[in-house]
Amino acid sequence: MMYHKVIELIYPGRCPLCGDIVMPKGELACPECKTKAPYITEPKCVQCGKALRHCEDEYCGDCSTQTHFFDKGLALFAYDDMVKHSIYRYKYENKREYADFYAYEICRRLGEEMLSWKADAIIPIPLHSSRQRVRGYNQAQLIAERVGRSLSIPVLSHYVYREKKTTAQKQLNHAERQNNLKKAFKIKQNDVKLDTVILLDDIYTTGSTIDAVAALLKNTGVRKVFFIALSIGQGV
Repeated sequence: MMYHKVIELIYPGRCPLCGDIVMPKGELACPECKTKAPYITEPKCVQCGKALRHCEDEYCGDCSTQTHFFDKGLALFAYDDMVKHSIYRYKYENKREYADFYAYEICRRLGEEMLSWKADAIIPIPLHSSRQRVRGYNQAQLIAERVGRSLSIPVLSHYVYREKKTTAQKQLNHAERQNNLKKAFKIKQNDVKLDTVILLDDIYTTGSTIDAVAALLKNTGVRKVFFIALSIGQGV
């Protein structure tokens, strides 16, 4: 206990949302920042979970015009500037401790529905091995492991691997994203039989990555594929 107090004095926790020292100490994020965070609320797309502008709409523009391989998804945050900068620090500035806050909030706000899916496992979207070596960790895996422990859902971090080193998705349009991900993923741990899984990723835009992995899983016999995203784009 004393050791942790000393560490906290030397290296005070930083808020994942604003990047400053967390106040009051001991919290995972500043309470004031949490009141400003863009949590997804109703109305939202019944398939991908994007926030919608109109209560009468059921689907966002993407889901109303595209056929997805996943069954349903949920997201914690809308992808605004606050969340964009937070995820950047998490992924590229080695702020691994942010995973504690992200996972806690996912379980707090989305955990009940996740449990209702009765998933056999959570599968984090994998990075290519070369990218993971440079970064040192898979950001989705860190969150998935914490969520899995909290909800008592097994996490299979090595069930799927990324065989093809793809171009960063943010640089591509929707058609290019789909083509970029063709044959990008493979099943590695195929000795485990799964009926229902939850994919977990940090950012959902058009759903191309989630769809690519969902299609792969369904081709191997998985019946239901859900997803959880830390953040998601705006629905229309």
